[in-house]
Amino acid sequence: MPKSKRQKIVSLTKTESKGRADKEALFEQIRTCADEFNNIFVFSVENMRNYYLKDIRNEWKSSRFFFGKNKVMAKALGNTEEEEYKEKLHHIADALIGDVGLLFTNKSVEEVKKFFEDYKQQDYPRSGYVATDEVVIPSGPVKRGAEDSFPHNMEPQLRGLGMPTMLKNGIVTLPVDYTICKVGDTLTPHQAQLLKLFYIQMAEFQVQLKCAWTNGEFEEF
Repeated sequence: MPKSKRQKIVSLTKTESKGRADKEALFEQIRTCADEFNNIFVFSVENMRNYYLKDIRNEWKSSRFFFGKNKVMAKALGNTEEEEYKEKLHHIADALIGDVGLLFTNKSVEEVKKFFEDYKQQDYPRSGYVATDEVVIPSGPVKRGAEDSFPHNMEPQLRGLGMPTMLKNGIVTLPVDYTICKVGDTLTPHQAQLLKLFYIQMAEFQVQLKCAWTNGEFEEF
C-alpha cells in the first residue's frame, strides 16, 4: 500500500530560508534605490486596485515602487537616527505604517505631486466601502444605465441579492422602488454586487502622498 501523503514529513528549513532570502533581497533593493534616487516618497492608496497600480508602474518605469513588508523596508532605511542609512531617513521609516508603499524617483517633488493629484480612476466600490451617494432603483421594468434591460435569466440573481424582483411577461420588474444604499452606509457584499450590476462606479482609486525625503531633507504633506 502506498504511503499516505498526510504522513509525509515536510522540513520547514527551505521555507524559512526562502523567506529570509526574500527579506534580505528587499533590504538590499531598498538601500540600492536610496543610493540611486534623489527622492523618496511614502504613499497610501484609496480603493486599492492592482491594475491601476500596474498602469502607474508602467508609466513610471524610470522609478521604483515598493508595496508591503513595511518592517523590512523601515529596517533598511533605519528606524532611528542612529540606525538611519542616510540623514533623516528614519522619518520615512516612521511613516511606514498600514497600507503604504515607497516610491523612489529622480522626478521633482512638484512633478510627482502634480501627477498623483491628477491621477484618479472611477471604479466599483467593494464590500466595506462607505457609500457616498444614495442609489434608488425605481419601480417598473429594471434597467441598468439608460436603456440596458436585465435579461430574464438574471432575475433570480437580483432577487438573491435582496431586490424584490419578479418576472412580468418575461421582463425583470420591481413592484416598488428599491434603495440599494444610502449615503453613509457601509456596503455589504450584496450591496456592492448590486452596484456593479447596475454599472454604478462610486469608488475612486487615488494615490495619496504622505511625506517625502529629498537629498537629506524631510517633508510631510
